[in-house]
Amino acid sequence: MGTFDSVDQVRPYKVWDGAVARAVGGDHITLGVIDLEPNCAVPEHHHSNEQVGVVLKGAITMIVAGERKTLGVGETYVIPSEVPHAAETGPDGATVIDVFSPTRDDWERLERLEPGRGAWPS
Repeated sequence: MGTFDSVDQVRPYKVWDGAVARAVGGDHITLGVIDLEPNCAVPEHHHSNEQVGVVLKGAITMIVAGERKTLGVGETYVIPSEVPHAAETGPDGATVIDVFSPTRDDWERLERLEPGRGAWPS
């Protein structure tokens, strides 16, 4: 990937059923534009990456270390390294930007989809 690109030209990763990530990576961070389908349930998991995010579209319920909060457009979240977390969307789905440090090298083992227009920007 070069210095400049367009989100709709990035080959998405199928992260979970109903969740795809268009990721842009630097040497130390990964930025992902994550589209989550309506009524998507991301199971509880954890990873070594610190994660911060912001909701761009729709609403998402984040469950971080057992604390549950529904977030709308413009709201943010912070997930420290190795903290268990999960997410759920409602009938409208959601799009979020997640930033991870260090990079999400584990995503290289995931299925890649063809580039195309995601749910954001619209």
